[in-house]
Amino acid sequence: MALKTTSKKVKTTLFVYKIFDYIVKITGYTLILMGTSIVFENTLYIDNTNYGLWGFLAAILVYLLNKTIKPFLVWLTIPITGLTMGLFYPFINLIILKIVSLILAGHFEIYGIWFALIASVLISVMNIIVDDIIDKGKAEIYGSSD
Repeated sequence: MALKTTSKKVKTTLFVYKIFDYIVKITGYTLILMGTSIVFENTLYIDNTNYGLWGFLAAILVYLLNKTIKPFLVWLTIPITGLTMGLFYPFINLIILKIVSLILAGHFEIYGIWFALIASVLISVMNIIVDDIIDKGKAEIYGSSD
């Protein structure tokens, strides 16, 4: 009986970590995209009519594309990423941002490559930090014995 309770507790805690991961990443994407569009206003544009809404929608699309299309893009670009010793990897996030720009045409635009690349590097760094926090939490769950 105790094993079932612990298993249910672990599943619940893992679900909470997934929700936490989702919320933190969406919030992080939103802040990075909106911050980058403020600092580099000539390269990354978010519609000013509903600035927060379009930034949030762009962040949700970035998150969804990172979960669906990005693994395929990573697999597809393994040769060039290997040849450049990993320097091409931020360009994958740039491709994701460009796809979001095409989907939200007029409300989220990328005009230049280099400052948008800065946003994609910031997204990569944020992903690494958040994934590390989530993985440490999961390790504590699996490592703990109640």
